[in-house]
Amino acid sequence: MSFKTFLKSKLFFRHLGYAVAIASGFLLISLLWLNIYTRHGQAGPVPDFIGLSLDEVAKVAKKSKLNFTVIDSVYTDSVEKGMIAEQNPKPGFKVKKGRNISLIINAIQPEMVPVPDLLDLPLRQAVALLENAGLEVGALVYKPDISIDVVLGQQYNGREVEANSTLEKGSQVDLILGKGLSDKRTSVPNLVGYHFERARSRIIGASLNVGTYIFDNTIITAEDSAKAFIYQQNPAYSENATVQLGSSIYLWLTTDSSKLPVDSTLIIGAMGSIAPMEPSNPIEL
Repeated sequence: MSFKTFLKSKLFFRHLGYAVAIASGFLLISLLWLNIYTRHGQAGPVPDFIGLSLDEVAKVAKKSKLNFTVIDSVYTDSVEKGMIAEQNPKPGFKVKKGRNISLIINAIQPEMVPVPDLLDLPLRQAVALLENAGLEVGALVYKPDISIDVVLGQQYNGREVEANSTLEKGSQVDLILGKGLSDKRTSVPNLVGYHFERARSRIIGASLNVGTYIFDNTIITAEDSAKAFIYQQNPAYSENATVQLGSSIYLWLTTDSSKLPVDSTLIIGAMGSIAPMEPSNPIEL
């Protein structure tokens, strides 16, 4: 039988049918195996574990067919001690069954850190040392002295705190500073458009204190407060505005950009964030 004759024969078509059937079956089995292996279509939202105990986490994870691992601990006031403070992936994120969720638990005992020796250091260096130690700058209290912006004392809750003594991480240490023997004044920084933490750094850097800060009705959650920016300050910024060292600046915060002054020197960032343009001649303190 010639090849052309074979191609026209029933035997050829029978073998071709067998080959197609085998290939189709193999493809179907492969797709079924791949579907099972990847759990296609079985992704679900990650539960919210924040604020739950480990026993509660275990029950929720089992019900959702997820695994979890506690990878670290922190100390925070946002949740009760011993409860979950953070998670990754975040609640609502779509994952497949069997996915491992990383958790951070709120420590039962706060982390204690040593207080650095700040005496006789300039303010900027003292601030850097405090922050590196896991502490925060509290009030800046000025008194007459031959030095200016040099640390004369360090206090916690109104009492002197010695170097190398320990405080809870995140505690605020008040600094007693020299203001010179004359009535030295400092320029009022422009804070409109800044997020709170950056504004706070600028205030301290100007040898001033953060006064009362007020959130408007656009700020409800912790996430809102993290996104909030300053739309008003008192004393207000002007090129010639000055105040005494240690004075307080009061702040008003919002997430509503329409509250920003029309004539403010603000620019909108690429991601929609609001950032003040730096003055052309910034004041060095």
